[in-house]
Amino acid sequence: MKLTSCKMAAASTANFFTTSTAPCNSKPYMVSKSKSFGLRFNSPNYLRSFSGLKAATSVNSESESSFLGKESTAALRDSFAPKAVKQNRDTVTRFQPRASFKVAILGAAGGIGQPLALLIKMSPLVSTLHLYDIANVRGVTADLSHCNTPSQVLDFTGTAELPNSLKGVDVVVIPAGVPRKPRMTRDDLFNINANIVKDLVEAVADTCPDAFIHIISNPVNSTVPIAAEVLKQKGVYDPKKLFGVTTPDVVRANTFVAQKKNLKLIDVDVPVVGGHAGITILPLLSKIKPSVSLIDEEVEELTVRIQNARTEVVDAKAGAGSATLSMAYAAARFMESSLRALDGDSDVYECSYVQSELTELPFFASRVKLGKNGVEAVIPSDLQGLTEYEAKALEALKPELKASIEKGVAFANKQPVAA
Repeated sequence: MKLTSCKMAAASTANFFTTSTAPCNSKPYMVSKSKSFGLRFNSPNYLRSFSGLKAATSVNSESESSFLGKESTAALRDSFAPKAVKQNRDTVTRFQPRASFKVAILGAAGGIGQPLALLIKMSPLVSTLHLYDIANVRGVTADLSHCNTPSQVLDFTGTAELPNSLKGVDVVVIPAGVPRKPRMTRDDLFNINANIVKDLVEAVADTCPDAFIHIISNPVNSTVPIAAEVLKQKGVYDPKKLFGVTTPDVVRANTFVAQKKNLKLIDVDVPVVGGHAGITILPLLSKIKPSVSLIDEEVEELTVRIQNARTEVVDAKAGAGSATLSMAYAAARFMESSLRALDGDSDVYECSYVQSELTELPFFASRVKLGKNGVEAVIPSDLQGLTEYEAKALEALKPELKASIEKGVAFANKQPVAA
């Protein structure tokens, strides 16, 4: 069975480029390697948005939007402190970001895995990118290796090479599994993907137990508890380092609200709590920043659209696939946030499905603060002062989310873990 990917999101990307300031009458020349210098993007002033295509003496921005939705052009410019090498009266600058983190994508040849690999390849914080799948990953690796960004890309095919794909890895992202198809029930999806996630997390536990683990494979409400139980059975469970990637719900919410109210997308921030399927997805529209006025009909319309956004894409593709590009975008945003936190940035917040004590449920999606060791804090303020509509929706989602969690735990406990 091919390890494909399964999920979605929507957002805007940043389009950064760099230009040379050499005089127009200058002759072409080369800068020797001995003339180059290293530049490390130390938090919080390194390049926070993907921009790894080219670097020279000036930085321009065609868009203020980014994966984070909050970064300004000034912050981008401030992240560069170039040294100059003078040659024939021309100023030349070579940027060589000293990326330091190793990332593995398990399910890299699938519909989400491929665009996600491209986006992560562009990150200035990634030194090595390991691509694993049970087939067809060599071609993906060859293609990506032609991109002139700093990270090295290596391919690993088949279960025999899975352990090597995880050696020394800082972050593991798992989009492996099958995508949801029309008329496929969540039980159908669970029965296939649960075993895939279990096997992959076992390998993570054996090879890189200290890595951050990003679970994308659906149904996330169940696959994250499965991963937790496997890690517990292996004796290496750290709840601070296990994440269900619910970022797609956040970028959808931001996009749909901005469209509905004609807002500048970069300014919009909608916290999304609960789980990552159907009514368990609860956008807190009363907490939108900047504050906007929504009538009851708009709240209900937006909530339902955000909850059903994945189905919207599945239906639009008419059996030809699930949401892949938008999911890859959202997963890349969460990856970049994790790398920023690992790099020492002390101001990194994302919504994620994690072990939590915010409610009586053992897992719950909410805003969390990320740090070098994973989740530093679960932010409770978003659940305070809810509207009547949100409070009722929160209580309504709990039974379904509870059942999904219990289903994942029961599955993991019935399956023997490989020694």
